[in-house]
Amino acid sequence: MFTKVIVRSLVFSFVLLGLSHAAFAKSDVGVSVNFGPPALPIYEQPMCPAEGYMWTPGYWGYDNDDGYYWVPGTWVEAPQVGFLWTPGYWGWGGNAFLFHEGYWGPQVGFYGGINYGYGYGGSGYGGGRWEGNNFSYNTYVNHVNTTIIHNTYNTTITNVSVNHVSYNGGSGGVEAHPTSQQESYQNERHVGPVAAQTQHVQEARNNPELRASANRGKPPIAATAKPGDFKTGAVAAKEAGGEYKALPANAAPASEAKATTESHPQPKAEPRPNTTSEARPVTSVARPEAMTETRPTTHASELQPHKPTPPNTGNSATDKKYMQQQDKLAAKQTQDHEKLQQQQEKEHQQATKKNYNDTQNQQMEQHHTQQTQQVEQKHAAQQKQMEQHQAPKQVAQASQSHPTAEKHN
Repeated sequence: MFTKVIVRSLVFSFVLLGLSHAAFAKSDVGVSVNFGPPALPIYEQPMCPAEGYMWTPGYWGYDNDDGYYWVPGTWVEAPQVGFLWTPGYWGWGGNAFLFHEGYWGPQVGFYGGINYGYGYGGSGYGGGRWEGNNFSYNTYVNHVNTTIIHNTYNTTITNVSVNHVSYNGGSGGVEAHPTSQQESYQNERHVGPVAAQTQHVQEARNNPELRASANRGKPPIAATAKPGDFKTGAVAAKEAGGEYKALPANAAPASEAKATTESHPQPKAEPRPNTTSEARPVTSVARPEAMTETRPTTHASELQPHKPTPPNTGNSATDKKYMQQQDKLAAKQTQDHEKLQQQQEKEHQQATKKNYNDTQNQQMEQHHTQQTQQVEQKHAAQQKQMEQHQAPKQVAQASQSHPTAEKHN
């Protein structure tokens, strides 16, 4: 089940602090889990079904009810000429493991240094390249029928670390950081997963055989020829990438926050959790109390009104003044919601009138998600600034109102 963070400063502050970099070029879904995913299984890539299909490597997804489940690698049609796929990845964010959504763009960005194989060796992509309007496949790492697909070449890929680690940072994770060039790619125009990929993930989530608890890290469907088709051309994993250990009974469920951020975990020298690729629990995970289970916010019409927390300085006059300030800010933020909602509804009407195709609708929805979360991040920053402005005065006021208690402290 999906979970969403209620749009208040406490929650979005948690999300933003958990990320080391931010770029508003793409939407990123941060799924927070207190134990790492299993190792990547070993499997053969299915044959490319036709020209224009791009390889998207398999990865471990997470579901609150069933834990980690395998999303099979698959061939997907690129949403437009010139676009490449940057895989999603799990990374240690300081308090929990976060999943960072993959995306389509003109360059392959940072994907945690994870060696997904078949051209994705941890940095960049060596599986193919665009040559004009045609994609040319590197047969050194891709399974392509050259009697049908003629746009091919063969270039050896070297200096690739052979491992099956499925996450970045934390204990036992890949020690990789984004380069300045990869960071610059974050500012380019991006497109999120296409509809076929979203459906592919749903099929995997609903398949009991793909749950790590059932296949012990060796999924019976490791990769498919086309998204969503788990029978025709599907291949099973040869073996698990490492020893699998069942999740602990007290494992905490995931939390999910949709935000327009690109996060890159930066492993530090501070103590790390004892976790392996088979997933051991982290002793403590920052989990805002304001979390509630529902689906992610993607449009302004879904945003909840901002409701300030009444101040309590011990001085009724000061409390009244601060509450008036917060109410004024909440009213302004509500106007922002309404303005954005009207704009998005107008764009939906235009899309219907112009009969947008699937790719155009996907891009519009992606843009709306970015807009919505950018507004809420701005509101979170405004709320936090006000709280920081009022907090010292509240403490001082409380000290004056309760001098005896302050003295004993």
